[in-house]
Amino acid sequence: MPNNAGTKVRVAIVDDHEVVRIGLRNLIDHQPDLSVVGDYATGTDALCSVPQKADIVVLDVRLPDLDGFEVCRRLKAADDHVQVIMLTSFGQDEMVWDAINAGASGYLLKDSRGHTVLEGIRTVASGGSLFSPQVTAALFDRIRAMPGPPTGMEKLTETEQHVLAKIAEGKTNREIGQELYLSEKTVKHYVSNILSKLGYTRRAEAAAFYARLHSEHADT
Repeated sequence: MPNNAGTKVRVAIVDDHEVVRIGLRNLIDHQPDLSVVGDYATGTDALCSVPQKADIVVLDVRLPDLDGFEVCRRLKAADDHVQVIMLTSFGQDEMVWDAINAGASGYLLKDSRGHTVLEGIRTVASGGSLFSPQVTAALFDRIRAMPGPPTGMEKLTETEQHVLAKIAEGKTNREIGQELYLSEKTVKHYVSNILSKLGYTRRAEAAAFYARLHSEHADT
C-alpha cells in the first residue's frame, strides 16, 4: 500500500448511481494524497478493470448485476493487495457481518460526511479498518448475541494482547507502533501472529473477537 511521501493512494469507485460516482470523484481528486483511477457502474466492469490497478475500492452494496459482497470477495481473490470499503445506505447488522466475511476493511453509510469518507480511505490505506458509529453498534449487538464466550485469548502473548486491543480501536499499524513503542514492521509481524493464532484472516474479524470478549467480561 502506498505510504511514501508523494505517492498517492489509488482509489476506484463502484456505484450504479452516476451522481454518487461524480461526487466521490470530485471529493477524492481534490486531495493531494488520493487519486481516483476509475469509476464503474457495475460489478462486472469493476472486476475486469480494478485488480492490480487500485489500492482502495469504495464499493456500493447494491449493484445492478452482482451483489456487492460477491464483488468484494472476487476482488480480494483476484488481488489480495486491494482493500474494500463498503459505502451504502443500509446499516443492518446482517449486512455488516456479510461485509466482514467478504473481506471488507470498512463499512460506511452514505449519509457519512465527506471528511469521514476521506479519513476512512486513509485509515484503510494505512492498514486499519473503519466502521461508522451506527454500523459499529449494530456489529457489536450481533457479536453479543452469539452463543458462548469466545476462546483463544490465552494463545496470545501479553504484547499481542495489547496490539489486539489497539486493532479493536481501529488503529493503524503505524499508530499502534507509536503508542506501544514498536516499529511498524514489528507491529505487522504481531498482527500476522495474532490472526494466525486466532484462526482469522482479517483484522476486522480479530477486532470483532476482542469486542465480544470485552463484552462478555463487562457483563460478568
